[in-house]
Amino acid sequence: MAFVLYQITDCEAKLFMHEKPLLTTTPAPIVSLPEFYAVAFNQAQRAAQHYSAATLHADRNASGLQSVFATLVSREKIRADAIAKACVEACGQPPDLKKLPAGFADLVPMQEIVDIADSRLVTPYAAWALAVRHRRRAFAFWTYVAALAAQPTISAAAERLAREALADGNLLRRERRLAWQNEHKTSEGDQGDRDMSAALLESLLRRDMLAWSQTLPPAQSEQLLLAGALAPSDDAPLGDIETPAPGELEQVKQRALRRAEQLSNIYLDDADSATDQSSLDFAQKLAAHSIWRLANLRAVAAGGPRR
Repeated sequence: MAFVLYQITDCEAKLFMHEKPLLTTTPAPIVSLPEFYAVAFNQAQRAAQHYSAATLHADRNASGLQSVFATLVSREKIRADAIAKACVEACGQPPDLKKLPAGFADLVPMQEIVDIADSRLVTPYAAWALAVRHRRRAFAFWTYVAALAAQPTISAAAERLAREALADGNLLRRERRLAWQNEHKTSEGDQGDRDMSAALLESLLRRDMLAWSQTLPPAQSEQLLLAGALAPSDDAPLGDIETPAPGELEQVKQRALRRAEQLSNIYLDDADSATDQSSLDFAQKLAAHSIWRLANLRAVAAGGPRR
């Protein structure tokens, strides 16, 4: 093979608050060229459909998101057209989705689109970073396909798609970097919690959760504190926390959720920029706990059981 599959440490779980590997299962071998093109074409089509669905959510979120997802839709449609053309050249006919194997991998799962749309902090940077992750997943997938292929023609075609995924990822990283720089331009008065240190955010989050807990019956209060991995004595005694007025409770809850998500992002950013294994392990540990906490706080806010 022209390149080597390498392990990628994924620190972009900040986008959908789940830390999981790029590929959860090893792709099954593809046994024929028509099957290969059916899989490739279907993946590009589904990606375009799922990014298109994201534009509906983008209308209700931060400015700039709709154009990001519209660009991603266009790219996937171009990719699908190119795959269809290559299939005609190689097989004499367009991709036949009846040739799809059972249980093929979805490289752009709809659930990831839904998760990022649910984020209160979703930004163009987050959308570009999700797209980068998807192309990294495509690289891993096609590299596996190339390695497992019994026919040289399938292996060569899969290697081409893997190289394309790498090139795409590099282009998308540039967009991600530009979005990050744009979103982090400092202007007084518009930074809010984003400029706060993790320690300060943790302290403020604890106080919000303790205040929130005082409005609940004892069993639900305990559930909330367990969801946030807090004990009543953490950070501040209950006597120092004012019980929110009925009209303020929703504001306290939303602020706690926003700060919990911001902390998850901070810890994942730390993992992404770690320069040694010890720092990486520590940052990932903090991130995993923070993501777990956020998931549980969301469940409590929605009235569901603690995860």
